[in-house]
Amino acid sequence: MEKSFIYLASRSPRRAELLAQIGVGHRVFVHAPDGFVEAVDETPIAGEQPAGYVRRLARAKAETGWRALRSEGLEPRPLLAADTTVAAGTTILGKPESPGDAAAMLRTLSGRTHRVFTAVALAWQDRIELALSESAVTMRALADDEIGRYVDSLEPMGKAGAYAIQGKAAVFIERIEGSYSGVMGLPLFETANLLKGAGLALP
Repeated sequence: MEKSFIYLASRSPRRAELLAQIGVGHRVFVHAPDGFVEAVDETPIAGEQPAGYVRRLARAKAETGWRALRSEGLEPRPLLAADTTVAAGTTILGKPESPGDAAAMLRTLSGRTHRVFTAVALAWQDRIELALSESAVTMRALADDEIGRYVDSLEPMGKAGAYAIQGKAAVFIERIEGSYSGVMGLPLFETANLLKGAGLALP
């Protein structure tokens, strides 16, 4: 295996692509048919702020994944987990539960600047290191028919805030201040620093 090989506690193809972009070999590790990552309760705690929310979930996914890794006796390698959320003010916008929910989220984001938080957690040698990326994203005003067509494409489903910046929604975004890869779901600057701290060689 490559010197930079890690376990990725996520089924997200975007995170896999971003790791490949920086030359990090990985294996997706979700432990069980239903997946330990999905088993983590993503319900926000009352009064929880977006930054604290993503940090808590990323840590929980890393902790759960590391325990599963050890219990299966697999080769000890760093395990990477991440969580992304969109915040309109202090309101956390997670993944839409229905097309109607997706449309409502997009109407909330239309014509305003929102924040995207991604927390990255690296489990290694029985410790967990965390990093947080925060970006400000400005979305232009969207017409109802645009929202309808985008929701009909099904791209918003499974995406925090009901949009994918690397997909069709790219035409909605006026400006980003922060990390493009962080908005996608894995901030590469922060991720690379965590991996280097675990002794992995990066290009």
